[in-house]
Amino acid sequence: MPFLPFLTLIPAHDRMKTELDEVSYMEKSYLCEGTIVHEAAVQAVHGQMLSEALFSDAANFFKVMGDGTRFRILFALNIHELCVCDLANLLGMSISAVSHQLARLRDNKLVKSRRDGKNVFYSLADDHVSQMLKGCVEHAMEDVHQSY
Repeated sequence: MPFLPFLTLIPAHDRMKTELDEVSYMEKSYLCEGTIVHEAAVQAVHGQMLSEALFSDAANFFKVMGDGTRFRILFALNIHELCVCDLANLLGMSISAVSHQLARLRDNKLVKSRRDGKNVFYSLADDHVSQMLKGCVEHAMEDVHQSY
């Protein structure tokens, strides 16, 4: 069985040449000039690829976190646990709107809650969420974005 069956349907050189013909001049400056597939590198990565289900779950994390309002909620909760009323006041939003966003964050296991009498306080679900949040903010704050 060939290593990557989808590459054997059309010879790699012919497939890449056709794709390169369709790429604009500007985009070509970011592409290799040749059409050589570095089989050893591809095989090394292929052996460590995750399942589609795991990729989907990980991408969903960014999709949920990618909403500006939810990101602001997560940022606030990374500083201190807060109740819905606190968050609504802080963000200038209605309690209903904040509650809706918290439900989405809770459903995706990005926040957790605890009841204290009549109040329900929210905090980040775990340190992974905090680390991702901090990484996103640090990246956004970089003065110079270098291209690869």
